[in-house]
Amino acid sequence: MDLVPYAIPFFALSILLEMAWDKRKGSGYYRLNDAINSLSMGILRTSSALVIFGFGTVLLLQLGEQYRLFDISTDSALAWVLAFIGYDFLYYWFHRVSHERQVLWASHVAHHQSEEYNLTTALRQTSTGFLLGWIFYVPSFLLGVPPEMFITVASVNLLYQYWVHTRFVPKLGWFEWVFVSPSNHRVHHARNPRYLDRNYGGVFILWDRLFGSFQEELDEEPVEFGISKPLHSWNPLWANLHLYRDMLASSWNTPRWRDKLYLWVAPPAWQVPGQAAPIQTGPLPKYDPDCGPAARTYALLLILAMFVWGSYYLVGFADQNYAARLAGFALILTTLMEAGAALENNSKRWYSLFRRGALSGSLVWLGYHAEPQLAAICYSLALVAPILGWRLTSSTRKASGPLSQS
Repeated sequence: MDLVPYAIPFFALSILLEMAWDKRKGSGYYRLNDAINSLSMGILRTSSALVIFGFGTVLLLQLGEQYRLFDISTDSALAWVLAFIGYDFLYYWFHRVSHERQVLWASHVAHHQSEEYNLTTALRQTSTGFLLGWIFYVPSFLLGVPPEMFITVASVNLLYQYWVHTRFVPKLGWFEWVFVSPSNHRVHHARNPRYLDRNYGGVFILWDRLFGSFQEELDEEPVEFGISKPLHSWNPLWANLHLYRDMLASSWNTPRWRDKLYLWVAPPAWQVPGQAAPIQTGPLPKYDPDCGPAARTYALLLILAMFVWGSYYLVGFADQNYAARLAGFALILTTLMEAGAALENNSKRWYSLFRRGALSGSLVWLGYHAEPQLAAICYSLALVAPILGWRLTSSTRKASGPLSQS
């Protein structure tokens, strides 16, 4: 059983409590635009499960059905413990290779783009992990771990990782020798050269200590969060796809076939010979365009609406036909993109019209596949949403001028 959807209320409450504590302490660990972008990524990842069913899932189920070595019972407590430990061991290697090979880093990079570190960062998940991530879990299904057991231990592993995305918990003494803690996971999210690509464990930090990838958080070197080549965008779709675009462009423009192929499996820092980009050193400025209070309010309203709608979508659309599920997902995607664009203060009018046209189109499409009451709401919003967005953000654009980055 996937336990993550049941934890959504806890996620919301704990984030609000951490935000309140941050404000009271004056720590400055939250920025609204960064937090909204992380939440957008989480909503997009969760909702995409209803429209994306990867080939890897089918193959894993077939392997477990036809080639399993053992018949493992879900009634065995020992089997659950071993399945949990085994999953974390496989996760360690999946996570490590995701940092060491470009084609996997292109997916995993989405989780590391935030330049802040708080509980919303934990929800910043990739939507493209279904492409290759399944490969690392083949051993579980070959050994005979039942699908329901695998899903449950995987969700428990993911839920454990939520609480370590905070800066308010200090080092925890002996605990850090065995388990992943907020301190050693902060190191994992660092872009400091000393901390880069360390501490891959999900629940157990023992794997890092055993396989030489552990790095302690040092008092003399504060963590700088983010990635070496910042995204400079609040667009959640672009956050998922930008490295794939870059790899395709590099592969197309690279003359030697050997390099065209190798760059996909090369370390992320590898550059085509003769095309190396200059390396940025020292602290990097945070991406923080000034969009004004109206645009921030508009983006916040959109993300809150999608939090509510996304929760309903996961339950209410699970049994709908694929066209209806796709319509509901289109609404989520276009709304999240609109929220991101508002925070970027994009001054290109044609782009704003196109984006809001797509938002209205998704509402109309959803209304076509929805029940009459929901259809009426969708059609009304399709008329109001573009006007509301334009009115809330146009005064900000006039006052602050173009600040768009992509």
